[in-house]
Amino acid sequence: MEVVSRNKCFGGEQAVYKHASKTCGVDMTFAVYLPPQAKTGKVPVLWYLSGLTCTHDNAMTKGGLQQHASRHGIAVVYPDTSPRGEGVADDEAYDLGMGAGFYVNATQDPWKPNFQMYDYIVSELRGLVTGELPVNGAHGITGHSMGGHGALTIAMRNPELFQSLSAFAPITNPTRSDWGRKQFSTYLGDDEGTWAQYDATILMSEAGWKGDILIDQGADDQFIDLLRPQAFAEAASKRRQPCVLRTHAGHDHSYFFVSSFAGDHVGWHADRLHAA
Repeated sequence: MEVVSRNKCFGGEQAVYKHASKTCGVDMTFAVYLPPQAKTGKVPVLWYLSGLTCTHDNAMTKGGLQQHASRHGIAVVYPDTSPRGEGVADDEAYDLGMGAGFYVNATQDPWKPNFQMYDYIVSELRGLVTGELPVNGAHGITGHSMGGHGALTIAMRNPELFQSLSAFAPITNPTRSDWGRKQFSTYLGDDEGTWAQYDATILMSEAGWKGDILIDQGADDQFIDLLRPQAFAEAASKRRQPCVLRTHAGHDHSYFFVSSFAGDHVGWHADRLHAA
């Protein structure tokens, strides 16, 4: 890993790294916050997946997770949202191409060679983080919007890899939303049967999650009709899945919303990861 930057932060270290990704076929950048407890031993790690148009930097600088992670003694990993660079397929729209990987493995050209974000998160970057940094085997995952979709689907498909799960305003039912149908048809093709593996509501109905789930949603979120939290809540209720879905009056879809409840999520994950 190439060190891009290192900064002291709440007694720990906020670093940014770059590495050559075999999965995505380009150099990828990600950020890691290591709490002060990592100086003397391995710590649990919380994965934070970001939303549309974001890089590793947005949540790192606006999410406000570091202070809470320092207090609870857990690391935070902030991956990028897509491959980037010369030769990587892109689109003029903000919700497709670079910055909009949707945490899927693309099967269609010209996206297939680089847009393998599901495997990148689940396998390659996880292996790099656990192999090179002072983190232990207790992993939680969360995310915002498109990243919340990624967190929910990745955890439910890989319960052996994660001990805790939460999300901020996640896209919960992308096969029934314009934030999903457009991207899935482009990245995965027209066979909607292949889309289900990336739909949290369908996964909840079919498999559920091994533990409890925390979801926060802004009542004044300007994109709430695209997120479809009610569909996920109904699926969880039918399955009798332990799930807390909190709706907050006055909150929108921004990082002001995320930072308002970041402490709750970090503490929630820490309780479960330290007990794992």
